[in-house]
Amino acid sequence: MWIHLLLITGSAVALAQVPQIAGLGLSALPLAILLGMLYGNLYPTKGNDEGAVNWCQRRALRLGIVLFGFNLSLQQVAALGWQLVLVDTLVICVVLAVGIGVGMRLLGLSRELAVLTSVGSAVCGAAAIASAEPVARAREQDVAVAVATVVLFGTLATFCYPLIYSLCGWEESVFGIYIGSTVHEVAQAVAAGQSIGADAMQSALVAKLVRVMLLAPVVVFLGSVLFRARGGERRGASAPLPGFVFGFALAVGLNSVLVLPQALQTVLQLASQGLLALGMAALGVKARWRSIRSAGARPLLLSSLLFLLLLGGGFVLNAYFYR
Repeated sequence: MWIHLLLITGSAVALAQVPQIAGLGLSALPLAILLGMLYGNLYPTKGNDEGAVNWCQRRALRLGIVLFGFNLSLQQVAALGWQLVLVDTLVICVVLAVGIGVGMRLLGLSRELAVLTSVGSAVCGAAAIASAEPVARAREQDVAVAVATVVLFGTLATFCYPLIYSLCGWEESVFGIYIGSTVHEVAQAVAAGQSIGADAMQSALVAKLVRVMLLAPVVVFLGSVLFRARGGERRGASAPLPGFVFGFALAVGLNSVLVLPQALQTVLQLASQGLLALGMAALGVKARWRSIRSAGARPLLLSSLLFLLLLGGGFVLNAYFYR
């Protein structure tokens, strides 16, 4: 099974380098889970395969998230000003509140699916969903549904930004902040920013990475407030918080105070991408198409609502702080 998972991961990483696919903002992460789902539904896992799949789903994924912290430094945040952190924080809070409220109360989704879909839209797509999964204790099918809908609308967003830019008349760097504060995936921020210009891409990437940095307090909030101990556990106790969240924050801190050699930074980035893709492949292998179909149109409706909220509400927020 290890060989199969590595082949799926390698294929996803290779496909993500194809210009036509990269232009859609599809990174190795969503591609890995899609390829994993294809494999898992054609060749269902057996009992002796579970060990490898579970290790990749948990250990590899969490280590990849920790290493991803070396992509961001506090100096990058300071260069774009305090408004960036405020805008990103507001975007995350509003999208989480609306998504969880509408998903559970109006659409009747399970708490786990509503939270995963909202976290993926609010923070950083598939990586955020994978980070929230251990706290939410969600099923593999919920993870797959959330990733699929977030990838769909995140990809659609990459086509919307050039049109919005042609109509609004903003400076490239300012519009890049708008992209980074509202688009779903890191790769989509790069793709959308590149379609505008170099300045837009740079500010979009930093703004997006700030949202990624805010993943740590979001997961802490989910574990301590929304997903408290249930069943036979002590009432009122907090759900256990995954240590990799704090590891991610530590990596950001180290990257801010240490000057790492370029070669080491490249190795850490490649290791992070590979481990995250490996974890996503394992998640995909355990997902089943019939379970995704049974979720119906409601998760799609929720993701479409959050997509419109990000584009419209994010535009208003950025216009208020930067125009």
